[in-house]
Amino acid sequence: MNGVISIFAFMDKVKDKVKIPKRLRKKIGIIGFPMDLGADRRGVDMGPSALRYAHLEQKLEGIGYTVKDFGDIHVEGAEMQKVGDPRLKYLPEIVRSSKILAKKVESMLSANYFPLILGGDHATAIGSITGISHYCKKRSESLGVIWIDAHADMNTPKTTPSGNIHGMPLAVSLGIGDKRLTGIGGFSPKVLPENVALIGIRDVDPLESKTVKEYRDRGMQVYTMTEVDKQGVTRIIARVLNDFKNDVDHIHISFDLDGVDPDYASGVGTPVEGGLTYREASVIMEMVADCGCMNSLEMLEVNPILDSKNETSELAVDLIESALGKSILYD
Repeated sequence: MNGVISIFAFMDKVKDKVKIPKRLRKKIGIIGFPMDLGADRRGVDMGPSALRYAHLEQKLEGIGYTVKDFGDIHVEGAEMQKVGDPRLKYLPEIVRSSKILAKKVESMLSANYFPLILGGDHATAIGSITGISHYCKKRSESLGVIWIDAHADMNTPKTTPSGNIHGMPLAVSLGIGDKRLTGIGGFSPKVLPENVALIGIRDVDPLESKTVKEYRDRGMQVYTMTEVDKQGVTRIIARVLNDFKNDVDHIHISFDLDGVDPDYASGVGTPVEGGLTYREASVIMEMVADCGCMNSLEMLEVNPILDSKNETSELAVDLIESALGKSILYD
């Protein structure tokens, strides 16, 4: 019995010694957005529950945070509606629910919570970034977005080969595409190209590629997996964080788990070979924590149906912990 007591006493001491980055010393608010309307493959709507099942809240409390889970925003399932426009599938419900998410995220920021958004497919980012951007706009602050993904998510109704809106959220945030999406929140764009960094892409549609190149020429930082291989992920994320820390007031990270190689993250909506390794993804998040400059985070595209023993969800939770200050050696 004494051994058990001593173990718990040790864990309490470890908890007290974990260093939380200075700018993150606030409450964490968790909000789930069980959206799978943006993609053809079903299952990512269960992502928020899977991350919670991986003990997300308890682990964040274990490294010293106060955490409040605000539950999930209701999203109507595909069974309850029509596909509609084949170039913008399920548009009305995505617009409706994205507006609700935007208001919720903005209210969390206003209440001094650090928003931790759990998706859902990457269409989630349409609402989350709208809410964050509106919060920044009211305070005359600038927003920077670090987008970690296998895909560029810069399709439009004119370029999409599938009509799936989860392939459009970065374009929407930049003000490109259908006005019913870009106009959510009453303003557009939500973020400027020079304040966006796209990391880890390796599966880009032909017409979408033209848009990516155009916006790269307009100042957006674009790092394909080829660039990651050539330059190294530490050099890339150091450059991005240094630029953003100097140039923007609020840094948001939008992390699609398919940015990680399927060898480490098999349970994702659209897996693509040749992605970030476990350590590369971890180093990105550890350097984010060292910077102390992240103001909001979303973790997306976990698909428990395709997962094995919830391993991808556990990886996602590990990455969230790393971004929020958990380290290998305690200070």
